[in-house]
Parts: sequence; structure tokens; C-alpha cells
Amino acid sequence: MAQKYQVGDAAYIVESNRFIRKVKITKHIAGSYIIKFVDSGGGIRVHESRLFSSEEDAKNSIRK
Repeated sequence: MAQKYQVGDAAYIVESNRFIRKVKITKHIAGSYIIKFVDSGGGIRVHESRLFSSEEDAKNSIRK
């Protein structure tokens, strides 16, 4: 399976179906990514499906 993001790429994640946060990709591990939050410096591991390439895509994914 090909990686959607490369190490160092910027991406966006939706938290609690309300908040959009910018993240930086730090590592790819079998369909998941280790990400670092740009605003706080914290990091987590997430599945590729939770990441968006633009803030607009992230906004469009939020259920109304």
C-alpha cells in the first residue's frame, strides 16, 4: 500500500467532530501515522483515514 503522506508533510485532523488542527507527519507505520500537533507539540498515532490534505477537506468532513 502506498503512503498518502511523506515525513515532514503538513496535514489536518478533525477532533471531536468539531475542531480542526494542523499536524506534521513524523513517521509512517503500516497504514498509520505518527503525527505531531503544530500548535502544542504533542503527538499521537492515527489511521490514515483521519488525516486530510487541506483544511477545506477537513471542514467538509464534519457532520452537520
